[in-house]
Amino acid sequence: MSKIIASAAISGAYKIVERAEKKWQEAMDKWGANEPVGFPNTAYYLPVIYGILGIKVEKLGDMEPVLKRCRFLLPPPVREEHPLPYLAPALDAGMATLFAEELIEAIRYLETPDFYTKQEDPADSNIWLGAADDVILRKRGVEFVDGTAPGFAAVVGAAPTKEIAASIAQELQQKNLYVFMASDYNGQRFSEQLVEAGVQIGWPTRLVSFGPDVSAAVFAMGFATRAAMSFGGIEPGDYRKILIYNKDRIFAFVLPMGYVTDEWYANAAGAVNWGFPTIADTPIPEILPTGICTYEHVVSNVPHDRIVAKAIEVRGLKVAVAEVPVPVAYGPAFEGERVRGEDIYLECGGGKTPMVEWVTTKRMEEVEDGKVEVIGPEITDIQAGTRLPMAIAVEVAGREMQEDYEPILERQIHHLINYAQGSMHIGQRDIAWIRVAKQAVEKGFRLHHIGDILHAKLHQDFGRIFDKIQVKVYTEEDKVKEIVEQARATYAVRDARIEGMTDETIETYYSCTLCQSFAPNHVCVITPEKTGLCGSYNWMDCKASYEINPTGPNQPVPKGETLDAKLGQWKGVNDFIYKASRGNLDHYNMYSIVYDPWTTCGCCECIAAVLPLCNGVMTVNREYAGETPCGMKFTTLAGTIGGGLSTPGFVGHGKYNICQRKFILADGGIKRLVWMPKMLKEEIADRLKARAEEMGIPNLLDMIADETVGVTEEEILPFLQEKGHPALTMDPILG
Repeated sequence: MSKIIASAAISGAYKIVERAEKKWQEAMDKWGANEPVGFPNTAYYLPVIYGILGIKVEKLGDMEPVLKRCRFLLPPPVREEHPLPYLAPALDAGMATLFAEELIEAIRYLETPDFYTKQEDPADSNIWLGAADDVILRKRGVEFVDGTAPGFAAVVGAAPTKEIAASIAQELQQKNLYVFMASDYNGQRFSEQLVEAGVQIGWPTRLVSFGPDVSAAVFAMGFATRAAMSFGGIEPGDYRKILIYNKDRIFAFVLPMGYVTDEWYANAAGAVNWGFPTIADTPIPEILPTGICTYEHVVSNVPHDRIVAKAIEVRGLKVAVAEVPVPVAYGPAFEGERVRGEDIYLECGGGKTPMVEWVTTKRMEEVEDGKVEVIGPEITDIQAGTRLPMAIAVEVAGREMQEDYEPILERQIHHLINYAQGSMHIGQRDIAWIRVAKQAVEKGFRLHHIGDILHAKLHQDFGRIFDKIQVKVYTEEDKVKEIVEQARATYAVRDARIEGMTDETIETYYSCTLCQSFAPNHVCVITPEKTGLCGSYNWMDCKASYEINPTGPNQPVPKGETLDAKLGQWKGVNDFIYKASRGNLDHYNMYSIVYDPWTTCGCCECIAAVLPLCNGVMTVNREYAGETPCGMKFTTLAGTIGGGLSTPGFVGHGKYNICQRKFILADGGIKRLVWMPKMLKEEIADRLKARAEEMGIPNLLDMIADETVGVTEEEILPFLQEKGHPALTMDPILG
């Protein structure tokens, strides 16, 4: 090992440990030994210390033995003459560095509680995110386990220019890696360069700015350590297993950008303990022999246009990225990106214009594989800020293709479009919503690229069930409306297939977790009598999806022991919910809006809410833009409960679900429905009449108020009383 690196790392460790000792003593003098400390909203205390030493640091006084351990680990400075071997002492110095930095950062939380933002929203003005809380760990950490995100790059310092920073970040994103950022070089920081370059940073885009100082680099090591304990099942204090787990499972590396200080060397030495090598852009000494890391420990002087490829090579990471023929970056890292306000070049759907997505099966001779048509205005034909109607018609053909597979392919449109940098997609079927950013248009993104994406990715992921695919993107309003009518007829046929089946006669339900990119804790469990809240998937669709892709988002869920038949709760379902929500939820009730209802995401077709004064329930569909009797428009409701929350009194659901027998059955079913928009009443009128007749209330539809009656509880109550609505004589809904 290099004498220069060892000497610098040990020197840096001394500086950081001394800083921690000083900060601790100042904090002790101010608050005393019993003052609580820690990282917010985590059960892992200070995770590097907890994982490696098994020590729970809960109060200032708990830091003293850790500081003593830091002093014990610090080796003597490297001697000029007759030096000792360097590797082991340098690794000890690196470990002491990380312990000390966790103490420094914990005291920072005590001194300045608002220094780090508490939000995951990339639009938050404070870019310093600090330690990831347990919700983020569960959502993001599992990606390191299932290979969705094979590892991370810990970037320290700053690139020579913001353009180089943006290029490196984008290349890392395209490799599905997270980018964890800390520290500065010459007063500049990598994360700030990205913001200046117009790059959206935050957890949703995998560009995570932990903090402005080098000590914030410890948050990356803490994340890796928590992943080993949380997903590897390793006990705190079993340091050897934690380090081996990270070497074998978390493909991370350090990218110092700029002059490497002693403190940076110390952090790099700490990272080597976890098997994470350092790849630098400056000509520092190298450590080329293998040993702790898979290959080299330190590689230097790598050009910026080769540094990502070199880092992946040195770490031993195998990256599989399918080439998609679009002029923008493409990959899962861009799925959480948002396109807002002045950034919008084109907007379609979202209740502002008609939009529909439809997959339909054709005869082999009717489909020309790879053909993409834009029928109507292209992006080159419109001005920035334009709204257009849109219909995406995907026509497939193949010997193995079945109509049952159409909704599975259709639902893929959501995330496949989202993977393109500069595009945002929400919803499905005839309530889809897409925005295209100005930056994407500047790079050459056009509507025909939507077809190119769907052709490439659907072939890649589902090619075994079809042979040919062509895509038509309509932006002429008359043609869009024509496709909407054809698609709705198809949706009705699909939905009708499930009629006659009951939840009681089926022992296996199915999950859907497609929307977790927007609502990390949201889990749909779909039964014969409860379709997915997006309206796209029913039980048979999920069954077909599982047959196509056994490892996909639709998994069988054995319902197991019935815990509450009225509310709709089963032990097997609860077990699945707990696992799929990363421990955030341990149950919900399928048939209730009042008692722990199922979770809601932003893709729901409708949202129902309790109206206490009317002793009933209203529901509102996404297309309705007006006020509602609960005091909130659909957009406000979706923003309030749509993040994967179980919110008593509110629940997201599909339109078709309203007339299914189990719709809020525990609370009285559709007899509780007292208000809905006129357009929704008209859309589901035939099915609602049939369901009402089945329940012995043939004129229920006429008893339900809409916006023509009123948009407050006080306005609609006299109407309900005049009509003799059954909800008014039922037991109190909020009993």
